[in-house]
Amino acid sequence: MRIRTVGTWDDELWQDARPLYSEAFGEKGAKPVHIIRNMFAQGIAELHVGYNESRAVSMALTGKLLSDKVMIIDYLTVSKKERGNGFGKHFVDYLRAKTAAEGYEKLIIEAESEATPANRRRIHFWQSCGFFLTEYVHHYIWVPETYHAMYAPLNGDSRIVTGEELFTYINTFHRLSFRGGGKKED
Repeated sequence: MRIRTVGTWDDELWQDARPLYSEAFGEKGAKPVHIIRNMFAQGIAELHVGYNESRAVSMALTGKLLSDKVMIIDYLTVSKKERGNGFGKHFVDYLRAKTAAEGYEKLIIEAESEATPANRRRIHFWQSCGFFLTEYVHHYIWVPETYHAMYAPLNGDSRIVTGEELFTYINTFHRLSFRGGGKKED
């Protein structure tokens, strides 16, 4: 798999990522494009697209909290047709190595906490990629789902962290994402 990463808005790369993004998150939880563009304008986002030959098969949108040395995987998906072929694990390995090489100390993801088979599979996937599940369950006021924070320590950081601490970073990133709001173009 070949992966392209950009830290500035790239219309062409977004056109490759958008069908995957819509397929996975369009019904529930997708940020509007104007918010994503705003994240790039603020310098707090990167878009990563994985290709199998010339076809986009995976995408991730990550958020950077440079002062905290934390990278957040805001969204990550693999095409439904390509799941089970190792692309997701390969993609997470790429993100983890890239994030560590850039000096970050933690890679964070939030996972829905309701005990459904799909959520358990997602949590198991992240654990198989080296992420630790925290016990704390976070309740957002604007969505009905509850979430756990999961993290992968990087660069020798072996300190155990709590879900409450991780959600401090996640909430900071969400506030920054929506700050300014960007120009609506969806």
